[in-house]
Amino acid sequence: MAGIAILGGGVTVADGRVAGHDAGATLVRRLQRLYPGASLIGPRAQRADGFDVVPLELVDPRTTVVINMDVVDSPTVWRTLAASGAEPRIANFVWWNTSQFTHPVQRASLALSCALFPTFANSYRTATEVREIVFSLTVPQLAERVRIDWANLGIRLDHVQPREDPAIPVVLYPAIRLSERKQPQLFLDVVERVHRRTPIRVEMRLQESHLISEKAISLSRKDWAWVGPVTATREDYYYRLARTTAFLATARDESYGLEYVEAMVAGAVGVFPDRPWARALLPDGYPFLYADAVQAEELLVRAVTDPRGCRAELDRLAGGDFVGWLRGRHDDTEFEDRFAAAIRRWFREG
Repeated sequence: MAGIAILGGGVTVADGRVAGHDAGATLVRRLQRLYPGASLIGPRAQRADGFDVVPLELVDPRTTVVINMDVVDSPTVWRTLAASGAEPRIANFVWWNTSQFTHPVQRASLALSCALFPTFANSYRTATEVREIVFSLTVPQLAERVRIDWANLGIRLDHVQPREDPAIPVVLYPAIRLSERKQPQLFLDVVERVHRRTPIRVEMRLQESHLISEKAISLSRKDWAWVGPVTATREDYYYRLARTTAFLATARDESYGLEYVEAMVAGAVGVFPDRPWARALLPDGYPFLYADAVQAEELLVRAVTDPRGCRAELDRLAGGDFVGWLRGRHDDTEFEDRFAAAIRRWFREG
């Protein structure tokens, strides 16, 4: 198998390591664990802790497979690498929600890239969306050759810490951005009403650029809310999750939902909108799905006033062990095995 180089994810390198704890940085580190020593493609060459940062122009396509997380750029990446005279080997990694591409040029570029290059998606839902986009926006000669595989991202189960319920129930905003797709105003409206009915503490951990938003500043002024930066380490992140009572998901759409799975495995009760992306994560009959803000309020009140009863109900729904049900379906080992198998299949040598 050729060497691996990883492109995209919006990551930076600091102190010799991939910096940050957002989804992009987390997935790049996961790929580095899967492919020890894999290069990271960046603006300038440097030696990091166990890997090299290499400009795209210096990548040797004869000895390297490029895993591109900036999928729409794959045709441009191909042109750069093909200048050497060798045939580039590029695999797309769709790790985000395709609904973010709303402009016709963006969606057509995504379709063309996924038609031309083998594509691995972060869930069955995302893979289905990619296939639909390719077949609707490219010619049949390309669409019929599409190569798509997928696996649920899953989580690292060894990070989960022992459960410890707080004296005052903690409600988590389960995202690090206040983007419109996440519908943060709905979250704020519901937790405000829940707080009027029962004591809660709201926690919101955001990327730095979102900490200075009007919504974040307004919430931080309330004595029952804490708004701060994303936790510095994965250990601290899971420590806080083990002390989270419930979370209220408000996103219109998700490609997978990694943060929600992590919180539920840690024992938090998840209140979700009744949408296909949420049902894809959960067992049939999941009781904490809401159709509107009024129902979301009632379910969240129940989650924070009787979390043990809610967890017991989920255990019964899942045949005795809801967290075990999640662990069995969202273990990152399956993702890594299927991802590696797809790369070997697509770029088999000899």
